[in-house]
Amino acid sequence: MPISLWGALVGACLLISFTPGAGAINTMSNSLNSGFRRSIWGVLGQQAALIVHLAIVAAGLGVIVASSPLAFNVIRYLGAAYLVYLGVRQFFSRPDTSQEAAAALANEPAWSMFQRGLWVNLLNPKAIVFFLAFIPGFVRPDLPMWSQYLVIGITIVIVDILVMWFFFALAAKSFQRFTRSEHGQTVLNRVFGVLFVGVGALLALV
Repeated sequence: MPISLWGALVGACLLISFTPGAGAINTMSNSLNSGFRRSIWGVLGQQAALIVHLAIVAAGLGVIVASSPLAFNVIRYLGAAYLVYLGVRQFFSRPDTSQEAAAALANEPAWSMFQRGLWVNLLNPKAIVFFLAFIPGFVRPDLPMWSQYLVIGITIVIVDILVMWFFFALAAKSFQRFTRSEHGQTVLNRVFGVLFVGVGALLALV
């Protein structure tokens, strides 16, 4: 891939990653509950979903999803339902400032955080449609396809990890003072619960 084309790809990836969405909300929530360092597991789960989306597009299956209203809507409503479930669960979470509760949140299994990140991004058919419109602009038909998709995939993943972890996860640290009181925890639970539900509603309705 020519360096000029790769530079345009990096710029586009940065713009996409900085656009707030379910992945950013999930990352901030993980950072608040489990700490900045451990929030990386959720970020890695989100990247695994992006790789799956890219593989689907590269294999040509994305065209089927994009052109089939039934397949698109099934995935879309499953994704929306999952986000609403996460939002409702967080909205009604009872505040608990005890050391035991803090330790339980901070020690959530890495695999649990990874799975949640995976499903948050995976159940979004619009990502497949977006990749279908986005990826072809950075693929040269006169060059080997597999190497170009490899470069695109690595670039997307690295940029998104950097933005999610070093921007959204770090930004969440400024709210950690609210977790020390029951009122603060209640406010954060309500805010992130509404955000999850809101994104889920957008996914289902827009």
